[in-house]
Amino acid sequence: MSNPGDKSKRLRERIKLALPVRVHCRESAGHEWVEMSRLIDVTPFGARFALTHPTERGRLLHLMLSMPRQLRCFDHIEDQYRVWALVRHVTVRTQFGAGGDELTVQYEVGVAFTGKNPPASYIREPATLYDVDAQSPEDNMWKLREVESPPAASRSEQTRLHLALPVRVELFDAGGRVQASEQTVTENISPRGAAVWTTLKTERGRFVRLTSDETGLAVVAVVRAARTGADGIPRLHLEFIDRRWPLEGIE
Repeated sequence: MSNPGDKSKRLRERIKLALPVRVHCRESAGHEWVEMSRLIDVTPFGARFALTHPTERGRLLHLMLSMPRQLRCFDHIEDQYRVWALVRHVTVRTQFGAGGDELTVQYEVGVAFTGKNPPASYIREPATLYDVDAQSPEDNMWKLREVESPPAASRSEQTRLHLALPVRVELFDAGGRVQASEQTVTENISPRGAAVWTTLKTERGRFVRLTSDETGLAVVAVVRAARTGADGIPRLHLEFIDRRWPLEGIE
């Protein structure tokens, strides 16, 4: 007699399937991008693939792919499988040239499928972060719950340094190219994030790159808040997503 647990285990086994996948992301209310990629592996409940655009754990992506019908949880007769997916894991993979120069950066993403439609909170605010709650017994899709982020001003208080560190802020366009940049200084910085004075116009949820021309360090960050302080100067509150900013030697 077969064990029901064997069937459940088989459903969750990763199948190496290099199918093309169209990935659509709304970083913020005013910025979105589309990228074509290929699956690394897949199950009925999730998949893994690589992106050149940065993303982070907790974001929702919309996928379109020619998923084998036996692996689908709905839309079994449609040509394309359109499914919402929650980013669960992100691994940054950097390729270097012979001289040690950074050539390309890819974000290997593991996602959990969440169904045909996004939650209403995503429609209102696409930068909302989520986590999985439980699997729905009706369609085996993962249910979502919102994740509350702490206010930007309360992050990393213990290690934040209030100093003017020269940096360059770069904004990306929908194709992942730098569309605008500005030389400026930090208001404060910690290993995990920074507040930066800048006149660049952007929104909560956008991804930017912060670069130190002095050291050559470049860190991708997500905008957690964009505000104008009591001093009348606009600033961005950033959280680093691909690496930490080393503070050794600059205290």
